[in-house]
Amino acid sequence: MQRENVFLAAPSNSNTQPWTVDVVSGPARDRLSEALLVAHAQRHLSVDFPYRDELYTDLHRRRRKHFGETVYAALGIARDDHPAREAHNAESLRFYGAPHVALIFAPTTADERMAADIGMYGQTLLLAMTAYGIASCPQGLLGFYGNTIRDQLEITDGKVLFGVSFGYADTAAPVNHTRIPRAKLCETTRFHR
Repeated sequence: MQRENVFLAAPSNSNTQPWTVDVVSGPARDRLSEALLVAHAQRHLSVDFPYRDELYTDLHRRRRKHFGETVYAALGIARDDHPAREAHNAESLRFYGAPHVALIFAPTTADERMAADIGMYGQTLLLAMTAYGIASCPQGLLGFYGNTIRDQLEITDGKVLFGVSFGYADTAAPVNHTRIPRAKLCETTRFHR
């Protein structure tokens, strides 16, 4: 497969390929980051896909809590250090220092069902970047600022599902050596015969 075509190989329902990707770099990336930080400071959220804590079971909440504890520990941020936690949240809107961000859009008509196709594209993108030595970080938080992103990029349609910040990894950063354990196969998969 040719290098430029690897991203086009993602599967989707009946080959619909319902995603649109906007890659933002350079001055446009910096302007977008500043606008996101302002929206964050003003608590101006514009979520295109619903998010509620009730979407997650107790098991999912425990996994999320463990993830947060592990990452914050690697960053040296104590659980009750709210200013440091808020500063880390703001850093995510600076794309963790990555020089590029790919914003993954669903069509304006999309609902949660189409998100499966777009998720498959996202995974293909992440794996392809890894194969080419590019570090990446998928960011669901970017989907909380759909209006800000559309306004900054002068996009009139589409729903922001998530973003992927990417570039070369800072191998000296302790957080980049953190590994979060995954659930055992028997916890997530049922076999029927």
